[in-house]
Amino acid sequence: MGAPRKTIVIVLAFFAIYVIWGSTYLLNKIAVTELPPFFLASIRFVVAGILIFIIAKILKVDISITKKQLINTAVAGFLFLTFGNGVVVWALKYVDSGFAALEISAQPLVVLILMRILQGKKISAMSYVGVFFGFIGIYLLVSQKQLISQEGQITGMIMIFICMISWGYGSLFVGKADLPKNFFVNTGYQMFSGGIMLAIASICFGEAWSLPTTWSLNVQWSMLALILFGSIIAFTAFNYLLKEVSPEKVATSTYVNPIIALILGWWILNETITLQSIIAAVVLLTGVYFINSKRKFKPRGIGR
Repeated sequence: MGAPRKTIVIVLAFFAIYVIWGSTYLLNKIAVTELPPFFLASIRFVVAGILIFIIAKILKVDISITKKQLINTAVAGFLFLTFGNGVVVWALKYVDSGFAALEISAQPLVVLILMRILQGKKISAMSYVGVFFGFIGIYLLVSQKQLISQEGQITGMIMIFICMISWGYGSLFVGKADLPKNFFVNTGYQMFSGGIMLAIASICFGEAWSLPTTWSLNVQWSMLALILFGSIIAFTAFNYLLKEVSPEKVATSTYVNPIIALILGWWILNETITLQSIIAAVVLLTGVYFINSKRKFKPRGIGR
């Protein structure tokens, strides 16, 4: 690939992980107003997984995996997608999309703490500063009276935090697990297995299933965008960038996604952006910057 063409591809890939991933909060928020959360997420990931397998077959990519790899992709699919994403979609019934994205931007903080607890990894001085800023930012974010007074808001915030623990543990798991070498195949199995488990959860919770023809136009377009752009294009771009540029540059999506989500939520859904939320965002993202600046391990972003 020529240098100018490669530069264009890299720029487009960054656009995908910045803007597309930032917009998935808005898309999920639109869809969950009409569709049950686990049903919504299951359709997204099952269809995306099937499409990935079809594309892999067209490109003549070998999709065969071992029994152990199948089990490991299913575990990762559960941690990232069934629980990690499905419960976030459920929480979006009660929490603003920009607010959810901002809370989730503290994911590197959760990963760092899990690495310390589960793996005994030493935390650098810069990371301690990041943890300090991170906790202050989260406190400023969740202590707003006008937000806490809304029905279901506290429950939604707590569930999102539990999802972050699931993502964090998933990040540590995939770092050591025997998974398919081809990232496209790996993603396909994770999405398909995670989507099937979401469908089972949807049935267990007695959610009402419906055909796409019965959905409103807004929900149809949101689901299509989530499948094609949020699940397939953005994640492919993410993995491409991990091979072409430094992980630190890829990790900058952690700072940009919540800003995009906040702006889109305010612009399209008229969500409130308070001064305290803006201050919390600055403090929180400063903390994430300090954590990422000296840390070699980068959490996976599949849960978006």
